Amino acid sequence: MSLMDQAEKHRVQADMLANRIKKRYRYFKKRYQKLNLDVFRLYDWDIPEIRAVVDWYGGHLVVGEYLRLQSTPEWLPLMGQAVAEALEVPMENLHLKIRKAGIQEGRRYERINHTNQKIAMAERDLQFYINLNDYVDTGLFSDHRDTRMRVRERAAGRRFLNLYCYTGSFTCYAAKGGASLTVSVDRSETAIQWTKDNLELNGLSDPEHVLIQPKHILIQKDTLDFLAAPGPDCRNFDLAVVDPPSYSTTKTKDVHFDVAADHPKMLNRVFGLMKKGGTVFFSTNHQNFELKTRDLSVTDIKDITGLTIPEDYRNKGKRIHQCWEITV
Repeated sequence: MSLMDQAEKHRVQADMLANRIKKRYRYFKKRYQKLNLDVFRLYDWDIPEIRAVVDWYGGHLVVGEYLRLQSTPEWLPLMGQAVAEALEVPMENLHLKIRKAGIQEGRRYERINHTNQKIAMAERDLQFYINLNDYVDTGLFSDHRDTRMRVRERAAGRRFLNLYCYTGSFTCYAAKGGASLTVSVDRSETAIQWTKDNLELNGLSDPEHVLIQPKHILIQKDTLDFLAAPGPDCRNFDLAVVDPPSYSTTKTKDVHFDVAADHPKMLNRVFGLMKKGGTVFFSTNHQNFELKTRDLSVTDIKDITGLTIPEDYRNKGKRIHQCWEITV
């Protein structure tokens, strides 16, 4: 294909994407305003030849390209410009990201910039800080907003454990729902501080004078290390969320984690920290994942994926996540 033919093909794709985005935006904007949702998805590779993902963040656009060998440097900026112009979003509010698949996806949590600029976005009656510039992900996985409501509805008076807590959105929902205790674990110092900031943003953090028996415990530690030695106070949970990355490597021990292979050992350790009758929500965005039920120490397992994916994330060719409700 000549450069002229390729340029024309890209322009046609940009027009197709812009038209699709305008329709989706009109469809979702009013209904999500009523729900006080600032963040929602507008496009995710719906057209086979347009390998893009587009998210709305309260007047900002995040446009990502699913990287492949045939990718060209000019393609993503062209798509981003077309989408921004279609929705009359100023170019300074357009944020372009490269998304990698497979084991390279583990790099999504690494820094790509150092602006440290965070802005608050509403999700129902809560708010969460997002960072649109410094990472591939922004700090809020909006595809789990309905899963978070399930946690909130069951949290009153319960002890809640959030593993791989990231920026603590599940923790905030549990706290808002009246959890008697929350424990949030992540190996990233940035994530733990972000969780603390989100709790404070929503008026949910412990008062400064509460030192002996805090309600919200933040633990900076690799989740697998935590599960191997959780300590006496981190047991007897009623409710837990486990949403690990598909792949990770511990920096100190060089231990590799692959959720497809390693989830039974991890989950069985989680079950050991739960009260009898407790509930574990387990989720993964690994596209080829199969739950190894025979290797789990519990049998009450419900696939609730269809109940946890919001309308804006439903895509016939791709599942944004899978989710199970497991009773111990």
